[in-house]
Amino acid sequence: MRPVIYQLFVRHFSNPTQGSTPWGTREQNGCGTFAGINDAALAQLARLGTTHLWLTGVLRHATQTPHPGLPAHPACVVKGRAGSPYAVVDYFDVDPDLAEQPEQRLEEFRALLARCRRHGMIPMLDFVPNHVSRCYASTVAPQHEFGLHDRKDVFFDRHNTFYYLEKNTGDGRLILPDGEFEPERGQARVTGNNAALWQLSAYDWYETVKLNYGSDYRHGSYAADALPGVLAPDEAVPRTWRLLDEVLAWWQEMGVGGFRCDMAHLVPLPFWRRAIANARLRDPETLFIAEAYNDTMKLIEGDVHTALLAAGFDGVYDASAYQALRSMYESNTWANDLDHLHRPDAPLYCGGVRYLENHDEPRLASPLYWNACGEKAACALMAAQYATTCGPVLFYNGQSVGERAEGPGGFGGDNGRTSIFDYTHLPRLQRWANSGRYDGALLTAAESARLDFCGRLLRALQHPALSKGEFYGLNWANQQTLDYGREPGETTSGHRVYAFLRYDSAARAAVLVVCNFSPERPARVRVHIPRQAQEWARKLGSSFRFCDLLYPEQQAPIPATPELLSTEGLPLELPAGGARLLVWE
Repeated sequence: MRPVIYQLFVRHFSNPTQGSTPWGTREQNGCGTFAGINDAALAQLARLGTTHLWLTGVLRHATQTPHPGLPAHPACVVKGRAGSPYAVVDYFDVDPDLAEQPEQRLEEFRALLARCRRHGMIPMLDFVPNHVSRCYASTVAPQHEFGLHDRKDVFFDRHNTFYYLEKNTGDGRLILPDGEFEPERGQARVTGNNAALWQLSAYDWYETVKLNYGSDYRHGSYAADALPGVLAPDEAVPRTWRLLDEVLAWWQEMGVGGFRCDMAHLVPLPFWRRAIANARLRDPETLFIAEAYNDTMKLIEGDVHTALLAAGFDGVYDASAYQALRSMYESNTWANDLDHLHRPDAPLYCGGVRYLENHDEPRLASPLYWNACGEKAACALMAAQYATTCGPVLFYNGQSVGERAEGPGGFGGDNGRTSIFDYTHLPRLQRWANSGRYDGALLTAAESARLDFCGRLLRALQHPALSKGEFYGLNWANQQTLDYGREPGETTSGHRVYAFLRYDSAARAAVLVVCNFSPERPARVRVHIPRQAQEWARKLGSSFRFCDLLYPEQQAPIPATPELLSTEGLPLELPAGGARLLVWE
């Protein structure tokens, strides 16, 4: 089954409080809970087409909110009121904010995992292996504490779990954007983004410290190549490896069936090979998804995505495909330029994680991005992004109803993203949740239509042609026919209309997809499918019909012959920002 991963940010998802005060407290702005993700919610998420539920922001992290036995952390190492979910203070615990009874938070989380399984969805969790909070101190598993036996007088030691700043490079005071962090006076550590500095800026990951996997990150892949292999005995691997393996085993035992691995390209490949192999010995079906980019901090020579897939990951973030779609609106590129991303021989054809939103990226419906066109063209964008390849799909909470992320939430400001650092709410998602009923009764007609489209599309991704099939682009054969009324200066098609085929030989199944990326103009087109494309899709009969995959009850089948397809083309009408998916029979 093709993984359809729904990213559910627990703090926001079931928060019933309407209205948000910038920098508001939990009492002022409310907070979602594990219990709020009830059976009604899970039934609707399963109906949407979700196979894996990524429960985001669950691990206990630094926060300005105290709970019984858990005091607030220093404000200078907490972003926002609620804190960054990626500044983990205990790998073996969950955020007490998310529990109705904070003392019973692990039991409440375990119950949520069981509910997910009952509804046929595999729960996933964040795995944050590159860094921890400066305040990391496990109360659940103190025997697995970091830094206990470190040599703190050297920048790097193979057996250390952290990297320590050299004292001759500063005056012994660690200065963060909001002041000195006194607990590290005279003994400061490197940040998660490799900043070996005594004075850090707001652009550094100043609230975190980088973990040491037994190699000096300053020497890149050269140092990492000397690390132990998959079959090395436990006593031969660095202590950090053993600690992180205990983390994965802990959550797997509790019922977690997958991990989204934060900034995976900053962690040495030998660790990933061993950790993923060990996890799959415990549960062979465990899904591993890597957030990774080919940036200057990577520890891998060459393409980081290919290397991580070879190390055992099931999917790696496909940032190129995401940026290509944004470029059509923000840089005026053409739909014709998309084909190279979808070739079956491309490294991310089956392993690329396709997304249009996540907690790091702006909302598709935000008026600040996508040249304010994302909301109007959302259906076409989702069809093009999810239906072109075989890899996992990532879908963010609020995306199905066009959440806009308008207004400042606090630390993140008004930046088109739903703040992950603050207590806030999702107005459109709340209308869908309807006080815990999750029946969508309060949605507008437009929001309901978008939700319906999303469900139909995500469920359709399990069609053999879309889940396993190869890709064949059709824009090259339609240079004069994918045209919906030329504006002055437009002389050819392929600017805003995109057509392609998917075909699975095992099931002998073919699907035609046509997307209209224009946010304003409907498209009336004739899609040519030349003879060679017909042969590629094993469609050599005397007559065919094209049946609507998403709305079979609303759209009558369209008859066609080989001659019509190769000469006049298949006639189709698409609404502005819409898409058609047609099964070729």
